[in-house]
Amino acid sequence: MLRAGDMMFPCLLGKNGRTHQKREGDGKSPIGRWKLEVLNFRPDKLLRLRTRLPARALKKRDGWCDANGNRNYNRPIRLPFEASHEILWRDDEAYDLLVTTDHNQRPRTQGGGSAIFFHVIRKGATGTEGCIALSEKHLRAVLSLCSRHTYLVI
Repeated sequence: MLRAGDMMFPCLLGKNGRTHQKREGDGKSPIGRWKLEVLNFRPDKLLRLRTRLPARALKKRDGWCDANGNRNYNRPIRLPFEASHEILWRDDEAYDLLVTTDHNQRPRTQGGGSAIFFHVIRKGATGTEGCIALSEKHLRAVLSLCSRHTYLVI
């Protein structure tokens, strides 16, 4: 369950649980306190978002590098991209609302886990690759309470 103020929401964490020692590809959510950074959204699907987080519309060429050893590891990239990456403009609903976190940002450790996002639950999902996911309705409710000073605690 995710708690925001006095409210509780069902959420999904990593399909393999939680860990203090996050590693790329382990399917676990990193235990810790992670700052919510930027809300990214699909402008063709969602408008009128209430939040005090910085927000930006996703573009079809947006991606995120998850290639261990690449100089862009755990950073946003533009597609096409030669190394392993996630496509942020997805065919499913998972990244219609996507909040980046500061997990493994400063300092950034190669292989220490990338793309730990706060996003929408994908239909039929029972766990994430390490992210935190809520239904769109619940994520919108939580985002209405968020600002630059909000942290996600796992």
